[in-house]
Amino acid sequence: MTATKKTVIGLLILVALIAIVPLFILQDAEFGGSDDAGSVAISEITGTEYEPWFTPIFETAINGEIPGEVESMFFCLQTGIGVGIIAFVMGRFVERKKQEEGKTAKKKTSSLPIKKLIV
Repeated sequence: MTATKKTVIGLLILVALIAIVPLFILQDAEFGGSDDAGSVAISEITGTEYEPWFTPIFETAINGEIPGEVESMFFCLQTGIGVGIIAFVMGRFVERKKQEEGKTAKKKTSSLPIKKLIV
């Protein structure tokens, strides 16, 4: 196994540990979202109950709260689209660099003097 593969495997294990270890160490902790933390902080600062300015469009359309699974699906879809765009842009940069290197290689070889052999 190469050093690169060992590094990648080690980093993947480290990421998994960072995600899993808190679940076992902090068993009684509540892992709330940032929306909940923000509304609690605003309530503490103002001393009144936080009330949102508007309701999300989907919640208005279905006359209720969006299920957690659907929210997760939308988040994953958004993430997938973002990753696709980033990968596309990076691929374009790589291909552009390859094409530029190919053009410079052709210029170097074409500038060499050509000797004709008469047979």
